[in-house]
Amino acid sequence: MSLVEARGRITVRVPLAVQEKLQEAADLVGSTVNQFVIQCALEKAEKIIDRETMIGLTRRDAAMLIELLENPSKPNPALKQALKQYKDKIKNGALRSTAGSDA
Repeated sequence: MSLVEARGRITVRVPLAVQEKLQEAADLVGSTVNQFVIQCALEKAEKIIDRETMIGLTRRDAAMLIELLENPSKPNPALKQALKQYKDKIKNGALRSTAGSDA
């Protein structure tokens, strides 16, 4: 039993000079224009996704974050009040608790 991967289609029209340049580059790396364009587009897409979803920290920032995680400060009165209000809303059915859920 073979599994067939679903495929999408992308079609673009480009000026002849662009097509010729893409063809030249594809020839140099031994691929078709389609393979070359897809590979380049995919590499660029991955870089953009990484850039937009990664959070960069300096060593100092990372050390501060680890310190805060390992030694959190005590809840202040505003946080205690917010927690009480949240628990009251759950108790009254205004909110559903997500504690312990896999969602």
